[in-house]
Amino acid sequence: MDSNLAYLRESLSNHLEDHPICQRIYHKLETKQYKDEDEFVNDLEDNEATILNLILQYELDYAKNEQDEERLQQLNGVYERLLV
Repeated sequence: MDSNLAYLRESLSNHLEDHPICQRIYHKLETKQYKDEDEFVNDLEDNEATILNLILQYELDYAKNEQDEERLQQLNGVYERLLV
């Protein structure tokens, strides 16, 4: 699995109880073999992309506050694909 997607999966695991859409996104990451972030983002439905955008904003802020540069870079790789 792409390392950016692995970080995303780990971050999503913190939100599985919050929303069923998070569970669906997580399930996709668990069951499908995406070659990269572009393939993953292209597989998202509109509502999934919207929720993921919100979660990533939260997770990026958290990584900044914790000064976790590795996590910040990995998650930002997915976030940038969502914005395209």
